[in-house]
Amino acid sequence: MAVMNAPKEKLVVVVVGAHNLIPKDGEGSSSPFVEVEFNGQTLCTQVKHKELNPLWNEKLVFNVDDVGDLPYRSIEVNVFNEKRSNSSRHFLGKVRVSGTSVAREGEAVEQMFALDKRTLFSHVRGEISLKLYVSSMEEVKEVVNGSRIKNDGGKTMSFRKNKKGGDKLVMMQQKQQHHLLGGGDGGGKNNLLNGFQNQNNGKQVNPISGNMKPVIITNNNGPIVPTGGGGGMILGGGGRMGGGVSMNGQNDYSLKETRPHLGGGPLNKDKTSSTYDLVEQVQYLYIRIVKAREISNFAVNEVAAEVKLGNYRGVTKRVSSNNAEWDQVFAFSKDSIQSSFVEVFVKESNKDDFLGRALFDLNEVPTRMQPDSQLAPQWYRMEDKKGDKVKGGEVMVAIWFGTQADEAFAEAWHSKAASVHLDGLSSIKSKVYLSPKLWYLRVGVIEAQDVISGDKGSSVMRYPELLAKIQVGNQVLKTRVASPNANRTLSSPFWNEDLMFVVAEPFEDYLLVSIEDRIGPNREEVVGRLLLPLASIERRLDEKLVASRWYNLDVQFSNANGPKSAVRFASRIHIRASFDGGYHVLDEATMYSSDVRPTAKQLWKPHIGVLEVGVLGASNLIPMKIKEGKGGTTDAYCVAKYGQKWVRTRTVVDSLVPRWNEQYTWEVFDPCTVITIGVFDNSLVGKNAAFPMANQDTHIGKVRIRLSTLETDKVYTHAYPLLMLHPSGVKKMGELHLAVRFTCANMLNVMNMYTQPFLPKMHYTQPLSINQLEALRYQATNVIASRLSRAEPPLGREVVEYMLDHDTHMWSMRKSRANFFRLTSVLSWLVTMSRFLETMCSWNQPVYSTSFLIVFLILVLVPEMIIPCVLLTLSVVGLWRYRSRPRQPPHMDTKLSCAETVPSDELDEEFDSFPTSRNPEIVRTRYDRLRSVGKRIQTVVGDLATQGERLEALLSWRDPRATFLFIIFCNVAAFVFYLVPVGWIVALGGIYYLRPPKFRSKLPSPTLSFLKRLPTRVDSML
Repeated sequence: MAVMNAPKEKLVVVVVGAHNLIPKDGEGSSSPFVEVEFNGQTLCTQVKHKELNPLWNEKLVFNVDDVGDLPYRSIEVNVFNEKRSNSSRHFLGKVRVSGTSVAREGEAVEQMFALDKRTLFSHVRGEISLKLYVSSMEEVKEVVNGSRIKNDGGKTMSFRKNKKGGDKLVMMQQKQQHHLLGGGDGGGKNNLLNGFQNQNNGKQVNPISGNMKPVIITNNNGPIVPTGGGGGMILGGGGRMGGGVSMNGQNDYSLKETRPHLGGGPLNKDKTSSTYDLVEQVQYLYIRIVKAREISNFAVNEVAAEVKLGNYRGVTKRVSSNNAEWDQVFAFSKDSIQSSFVEVFVKESNKDDFLGRALFDLNEVPTRMQPDSQLAPQWYRMEDKKGDKVKGGEVMVAIWFGTQADEAFAEAWHSKAASVHLDGLSSIKSKVYLSPKLWYLRVGVIEAQDVISGDKGSSVMRYPELLAKIQVGNQVLKTRVASPNANRTLSSPFWNEDLMFVVAEPFEDYLLVSIEDRIGPNREEVVGRLLLPLASIERRLDEKLVASRWYNLDVQFSNANGPKSAVRFASRIHIRASFDGGYHVLDEATMYSSDVRPTAKQLWKPHIGVLEVGVLGASNLIPMKIKEGKGGTTDAYCVAKYGQKWVRTRTVVDSLVPRWNEQYTWEVFDPCTVITIGVFDNSLVGKNAAFPMANQDTHIGKVRIRLSTLETDKVYTHAYPLLMLHPSGVKKMGELHLAVRFTCANMLNVMNMYTQPFLPKMHYTQPLSINQLEALRYQATNVIASRLSRAEPPLGREVVEYMLDHDTHMWSMRKSRANFFRLTSVLSWLVTMSRFLETMCSWNQPVYSTSFLIVFLILVLVPEMIIPCVLLTLSVVGLWRYRSRPRQPPHMDTKLSCAETVPSDELDEEFDSFPTSRNPEIVRTRYDRLRSVGKRIQTVVGDLATQGERLEALLSWRDPRATFLFIIFCNVAAFVFYLVPVGWIVALGGIYYLRPPKFRSKLPSPTLSFLKRLPTRVDSML
């Protein structure tokens, strides 16, 4: 109830002051005031007359519809100079503050922002200090019809007319609120100014030093952990900086529902599906520079084109001046545009002077609407350094406004990646990868004939130990040593073994078959070899065997360049090889599988639906690297894997709150599959100076979503916690914001899939063992990682292994405990039923016990009602639980995983390598602990075996008297059951079992006493 009655939270913007403003009144001063706009609400501070370093300390309060949407909003702050003569105003500067910079109440610190220009011709200087936080205690000031009112705080508010006659609210505060300077984390020396970089507004300025980073020192030494979305951090365990809108703190592992503006506006359930309706529409300015001409007369060296928009600069590759063709696209986010003009320069390499310049007014740039075709580039005359357009040459340019739906978005150079070197630009682009088509290769090694032993010249007669070794790429398997057979000669071994491999298309490799003779320990000598192209091997789609073939072995392979001697007879090997297309090559764990189709495309069925995922962004990410001059930061990108399709978003550079807003689509062939989405830090962007050898992308966390838990045609927008288990415990690495929708055209096809086998037919008609599946899955992971690592940009092996859960088979005491608790939870209904029966037998509530006995007798006497009653009860329970059905997709559960209370020693054991690398004393302790656990398991297994052996002893005559009594009992019971109806006997048994405690004895029943006296085989154990 406390949550339901909690007051609605408000956004509080404290305008502290400004510094070094530009004079605008013609007398060397200004009369500034601040206008703040948020979500359609506009509030103003009072005017400070004749003041270039004003101090307001005024608190402006705004209504917030949903705090969860705050990271997706921005606060517009404009500083104006009031011109009292004609009620007009002059622009002094503006700041756009991202909602991720908003802190929690009590944790806000003062932040200083550099004022930005509104247009290219604006003259701006100075900084403004703000403090932003969310509060539930503040009230929004109301103004009625322009009249002056007075609120409870003693502050006076009034309207003033602007130049156009519009009403602007001005806060006339009569009391200076000096306590606002010390609000948040304390005052005095501990109230340090925040100098973090704003993700959406460029650079914030620290008034103490432009390069200094604020530090809060605590007594505890601990890791750097961020507090929220604004890049703030917790150093050690106490002090906080920055902050975000997360009201539940860093240890909140729950799933949060969000309400982003998808498709450029609020979500409409009746809205038809479109290409980019699951992401927020982000506007970009696209500039495509194709080529230049008439510049070879002025250029000697290589030339490059440069695009300049405000403080952003993008440079093309260098090309020859005789053939100046670039065909590169530059994309500038609309919220980072700081100028009304864009300039295109053509320069010689290693020179600052330009050969030509073209200027474009952004007010004249067209907007491209999908699905329009691409805008055709045009020739524009450039002006030279003197402004002469005759000698400047021409440049072919296309410029337009568009969204991320534009096909140029993926390959474009982005303004927020301006710090990335040209060599690393390819590693930050979004890409779609396809896993190679994998086949199971079955090689049946049957027998060989006329194999010449490796020690034919030896005087000692021995039995040859012959085995076959098969190699495909880097996969090597061996058969067992052929056993002696009286019906076969020594030179004709017999194996009849099937060896399985994983091979990817195209089949360009060879199958190498070697016959080896083991002449000593770890010593084998090759006595015959066969090289077989994989492309010549037959493919099969079902369990029918392919025809086997005899192949001649090459026995003179050791001297390939020398003359070959004549061979009177040839050694042969009998092989049956085939590509099995009826299997699905498992590259993931079965419980997380995203695709279960067979390899052969002829066996595929039509898809049943479409899965659409909008990767919106992430928040509260933990810094993964340290960059010089920037502190902790993260270069994050997402990877999603479903079926054979892998997608990789672009890398957002230097951001703890990245926004991708990219949408992807997959065809769905089975609803009971899982999509995996992981977040990684790009190691190729700004390598860590402290760890120069770290060239692997670090995983931040991943999310799994099972499609069968999603309702069809419903959009799920949630913030999923990114949880990672470290040797020090579970940590929340941030939150991933997704929009997911599963649609299907025919619900009957989806329902029919629930009646079909989960895996293809050959997995059941010719099953593979568990050990084979594990080994083949390991090989499949290596093949996929090797193939995707050769793409551009490469998808690293560490990324592929993390997405495919490469190490799920490793031993973990924590997982064992979690699985035990899962089993206990599944069997809890048995415990509940037994307790219910005990309650009925105790007769503590006679009315309920009597009613239960009557119902029992009715069901026994009318047995045809039992099954209908059970089924109707299950149906009613299912319908009743529909009201409390899960409304959110499942996510990582730390309590279910036993990750919150796991001891540190067990975590260290889980992260230990195999074989172990710990010192012998720790290994001995863990071994003793494992022995104690094994002792309890041994006792339970022994008790179960004892009870089973007692039942076997009823007819084994090990105890002749007990067996004789049991036979007599069986004869009497058979006669009774023949004469008396079964229903009456069951009813009498139930009445006897449910008899009141007054008629019970505390001693065990004769039946139980008889069973406990039966002999077991435990007497014969050592």
